[in-house]
Amino acid sequence: MKTLSPSTEKLIEKYNSFSNQTEKKDSGETIHVDEIAKRVASFYDKIRGIIDWKGEHLLRRSAIERTLRRKTLPKVNILSGGKTKVDAESLILDLIRAGHLPNDTIKESKIDEVQKALNKYVYILNNLPSEKEVDYGVDIYQWLTSIAACEVEEILSPAKNQKYLIEYMFAQMKERVEVEKGYFEDVDKKTKNTLLYIAVQRALYNLDEPIITYHLFKYTYSDWSNLPKKELKNITSNIYKIRKKIDFYFNHKLETKLYHLCKKQSTPYLLLGDILEKGEKNLKETISEPKSFEEKIKSVYEERVETMKSRLSRSATYATISIFITNVAALYALEIPLAGLMDYDYPFQAVLVTIFIPTMLMAAFVVTISPPPKKNLHKVIMESMKIVYHAEKKEGLKIKKPKKRGFVSDFLINFIWILSLFASIAVIIYGLSLASFPPLSYLIFIIFLSLISFAGTKIRDRAKELHMIDEKERFLNVLLDIFALPVIRLGKWFTNKWKRYNIISIFFSALIDLPFMSFIKFLEEWRSFLKEKREDIY
Repeated sequence: MKTLSPSTEKLIEKYNSFSNQTEKKDSGETIHVDEIAKRVASFYDKIRGIIDWKGEHLLRRSAIERTLRRKTLPKVNILSGGKTKVDAESLILDLIRAGHLPNDTIKESKIDEVQKALNKYVYILNNLPSEKEVDYGVDIYQWLTSIAACEVEEILSPAKNQKYLIEYMFAQMKERVEVEKGYFEDVDKKTKNTLLYIAVQRALYNLDEPIITYHLFKYTYSDWSNLPKKELKNITSNIYKIRKKIDFYFNHKLETKLYHLCKKQSTPYLLLGDILEKGEKNLKETISEPKSFEEKIKSVYEERVETMKSRLSRSATYATISIFITNVAALYALEIPLAGLMDYDYPFQAVLVTIFIPTMLMAAFVVTISPPPKKNLHKVIMESMKIVYHAEKKEGLKIKKPKKRGFVSDFLINFIWILSLFASIAVIIYGLSLASFPPLSYLIFIIFLSLISFAGTKIRDRAKELHMIDEKERFLNVLLDIFALPVIRLGKWFTNKWKRYNIISIFFSALIDLPFMSFIKFLEEWRSFLKEKREDIY
């Protein structure tokens, strides 16, 4: 038997407590929707999810976000000072119909809880400071609705166990991570801890900016879910400054360094979380015994490897279909009409290249992902034991200051980088010219290709969640990086500028979502009417 660290003992207690709470059945009426209407809405939402695919862990949150915007967008115009409101019951009913929440399970008491949370964001939106920041504009509306969606999801489907593991890893990493003196001198202790808190969430659960921002709000304002009116007014009047500060954290170079460090250390924490989520009896004794703990680690590790394979298969399917639909829609709605206006032909071979090359590229990104090497498991077991058992001092993790480059070498490196970007674009343009592409389509194709390259790279990065051993660099990979990395970076830039929604998603939200959900509501009311008439017969 080994002594567990105090933080590990507390983590086990929290998981046990959460497990006991979820087993208890609360009394009270549950929310019900018509099953036929639910099936129709659920089918539509699956199609909608393919078009606006964001990853499995974000599907429900994305649906909440879409529903919030659909319900508020026609009623709000931030630039002209319009007012908005959101009905929580209508929102929850739409989510149950779409299959993102189970039917006859959500308590009616949750409606008031969600309404209270939404009222906070509505207040901020309706009372934005008159001195608007040019950098944000209407984007503040999207930002706030994204954060609101995170809070709504937490109320309707709490994942406190996720929060417990984040806090556990964060506390340990605070003790272990050290930044070399002279590197990031502008970062004080508070800023470093905030950046580390962000990095842990990204590394552990691949959380995105909205959910991390929501956690930052709760981290900064301990009473965020029950804000006093005075504090809410203060936050509203300073909302642009708060947004700027949060952007500062996400764009800080140290956060990127901390993320890669945390990413490499996240596997033992993920596996420990998997063990605790099973909720088996006598877990404390099992984990205290190294041999039995090792068996548990092996078991959940193998389960994760298998789950990862099926998850990647789904990711490949959804991402590839999403890219295919987007390409076809952009081709016939934008590229071919533009080519016609400029008196250019759009030959059949160009159509094939436009549709299939980006689609095949996305599929190739996922299909070529390799599983972790066999030696990886031994490393995972050893590191898992280090974090769980008590030790006088944990092994430190240092972020070293990079060697300073001279002016000449720095100039040459940047020159080669820019040259490789132009060389990559030149090769793409040459290939497109062979397929007789219209000139304007060159730009559209390059933008699409860079966006897909960035998205595919992110999927590959997430697939390495179990890797603790560095892969050997091959000469071919180094050669590919010279030409591929600039294009991927270009894709990242476009992604950051355009944010979440592509033109197809906007089209669906504005022209299809609203009338379709109105039809679903009518279908449910019609079914209720028929039920009443049937009852009258007897």
